[in-house]
Amino acid sequence: GICDIVSTGSTLQLNGLKEVQKILSSEAVLIAAPRLTKEQADIRDKLVYRLESVLYAKRNKYILLNAPNHAIAAIENILPGMRSPTVMPLAAEGWSSVHSVIPEDSFWEIIDELRSAGAEGILICPIEKMLL
Repeated sequence: GICDIVSTGSTLQLNGLKEVQKILSSEAVLIAAPRLTKEQADIRDKLVYRLESVLYAKRNKYILLNAPNHAIAAIENILPGMRSPTVMPLAAEGWSSVHSVIPEDSFWEIIDELRSAGAEGILICPIEKMLL
């Protein structure tokens, strides 16, 4: 038998294996003493901030797309962004590049809306960390 720590199961699948028995389910938890010195609390806060930036990034994707300038207002209304989408002119007259962040759980709905609004050349990239 093989015992493996599994989070997604992709390694098992890649090697032609399958899970037959779950031995233990677990999760990582951060625990701190109720009374910390200022220095200890600062370290804890930095750690929590860094962990949250990675977890938040996993729930979102970076999107880049090209759009005709007449469609930018409609596209800005579709994209949630962090504050607002970034819009930069392209070398091609009348076109812009739009950059934003979209939530993973509504990815396909947003893509469909963007395409209907005139977006094309859509690129989706994973985000490693998001610092808010």
